[in-house]
Amino acid sequence: MRDYRDAKAMAKAMQETLADRNVTITHSEALEVVARQFGLENWNILSAKIKSARAAQDDGAISFDQAVPIVRIFDVAKAHEFYIGFLGFTVDWEHRYGDNFPLYMQVSRGGLRLHLSEHAGDATPGSNMCVYMKGIRALHKELSAKNYRYMKPGLEDEGTRLELHVTDPFNNRIRFMEPKDQ
Repeated sequence: MRDYRDAKAMAKAMQETLADRNVTITHSEALEVVARQFGLENWNILSAKIKSARAAQDDGAISFDQAVPIVRIFDVAKAHEFYIGFLGFTVDWEHRYGDNFPLYMQVSRGGLRLHLSEHAGDATPGSNMCVYMKGIRALHKELSAKNYRYMKPGLEDEGTRLELHVTDPFNNRIRFMEPKDQ
């Protein structure tokens, strides 16, 4: 995880950038936005996680943060329709190096973050990822109610877990899995 001072610097940079566009937010509001970009509910949680990570580093312990898969996309509108419209993710941020350049963006939902990229070398189309979760029955009900024309995922009992499989318009597969012992 980034250092606590980096997160504060990110908030300050956001404040300054918005001020250049005549949008004013407080430093506290900027810190809350930064926490959301890390996939957390608020600044207090991010601050605690950063302090904990720093303490672990000071102890010489090895620690890892969440892995964020990069998913190859070819059409921004189709990606938005699937990830935001169907799966219910929100766009955290988008980046392009300039006009008419490929898009690189982060979407998130319930602690899961994905990077979606139009850049040719970032990921391989047709990838497969497993996402362990809680609330898979509620997700299945939500997705079924949307009546998405390109996909009607079922809920599968695999013995020790329940699974829900979706495939995006670029043939990337996500296997949502909930162990039954949770």
